[in-house]
Amino acid sequence: MEPVWVAAGAGCVAVLAAAAAVRRRRSGDRKASERAHEAAQQRDPPVEIGEAHTLGVTEFTDHHSGDRVAVGKVEGFVLFVEDVPSSVSVGDPIRVKVSSFNSGHTSADAVFVDRA
Repeated sequence: MEPVWVAAGAGCVAVLAAAAAVRRRRSGDRKASERAHEAAQQRDPPVEIGEAHTLGVTEFTDHHSGDRVAVGKVEGFVLFVEDVPSSVSVGDPIRVKVSSFNSGHTSADAVFVDRA
């Protein structure tokens, strides 16, 4: 057998093995996310409407509104913060006021109050 064909076959096996490993990892990540979501549905939120909290901005998203919304957590509970100034960056601590919960109480919306 030609060495080129042996090398090509070995390369194909390596690519398939790597693809299978990535797929297993993504499946595990998805299952962990689903377990965390189910656990969140079983606990009471650590925040109340009207309360002010300090949190660190973990990322920005367009959430449901299409506008730039900051994301942060209080005791692992996700808050989507509206009206955040463009000068705020990921990692910045901010002060927010909780305005509403989603339908399952697994996350909440809040409005920006000030930099912390």
